[in-house]
Amino acid sequence: MPTLPKKQSAPSGGEPHRAREVAESFGMDAERYDRARPPYPEALVRAVMAGCPGTRVLDVGCGTGIGARQFRAAGCAVLGVDPDARMAGVARHSGIEVEVATLEAWDPGARRFDMVVAGQAWHWIDPVAGAAKAAQVLRPGGRLAAFWHVFEPPPEVADAFVAAYRREVPDSPFSRPVAERSGGAYEAILDRAADGIREAGGFGDAQRWRFDWERTYTRDEWLDLLPTQGPLTRLPAEPLAKVLAEVGAAIDAMGGGFTMSSTTVAVGAVRVGTA
Repeated sequence: MPTLPKKQSAPSGGEPHRAREVAESFGMDAERYDRARPPYPEALVRAVMAGCPGTRVLDVGCGTGIGARQFRAAGCAVLGVDPDARMAGVARHSGIEVEVATLEAWDPGARRFDMVVAGQAWHWIDPVAGAAKAAQVLRPGGRLAAFWHVFEPPPEVADAFVAAYRREVPDSPFSRPVAERSGGAYEAILDRAADGIREAGGFGDAQRWRFDWERTYTRDEWLDLLPTQGPLTRLPAEPLAKVLAEVGAAIDAMGGGFTMSSTTVAVGAVRVGTA
C-alpha cells in the first residue's frame, strides 16, 4: 500500500508533482493521518544524520510532523515546509515549526540547513527544481534524503482491497492502489528522484538505502490507515465504506489481525562544494 502506486496516468501525465488535487488531499483528515501513519525506522534517522555538518533539518512536505518529531527527538532543530495548512496545523500542535508553501515556491531567505529530508513526499515535488532548492539551502557536506514506506500486506488483505477498489472506482487513474509484492514497486520513484538530483547538480552520487521491518495490525488499525493513502483520500463516503468493509471481512477471516512485512526505501546525496 504505497502512498503512490507504481504507475499513474492522467491527470499527472507521468509527473506526480503536477497532480496537485491528490498531493494536497491528505489534510482532509489530518488527525487520522497523524494517528494512523507509522513512524520511520530509527536506523534511517541515524543514517541520514551520519556525517552531516550539524543538526538543522528542513523537513519538506512535513505533513503532520511524523518524521519531524523523530528528528527532533534525535537532537535536531527542525523546520517544516508543507503546502497544506491543515497538515501544518497538526504539526504545530506538537511543537514543530512549519511554513505553509510548496518547496518550489518557498523562500528560504538566508537560512541554511544541514539536512533536507522528505518522508512520503518527494514524488509530489518537481524532482529537478526540488533538488536545486535543496542544494541552495544545504551547507557543504549536508545531505538531501527522501524516503518512503512500502507496505506488503498479506495476499488475502491486498487482494480484497484491489477487488473492492476496482469495483468501486473502475475509472481511477491509479492502476493498482496496493504495492506490488516487493519494494521494487518504488524503483521508478527512486530512479526519478536520483535523476533529478543528478540533473540539478551540486550533489555527489546518489545513494540508496533499504530498511526492513514488521508491524502487527488489528482490523481496526488497518482500516484506520487505509483512508490515508492517495487513492482513497478523496473517495466519497459510500464507496469508501464498501472498500473498508470488504477489507475488514478479509481480516476477520484471518482472525482479526495480521503481521505485515514492510520496507522503508530511501535515496540521498551529499551537497558538494564549498559554498
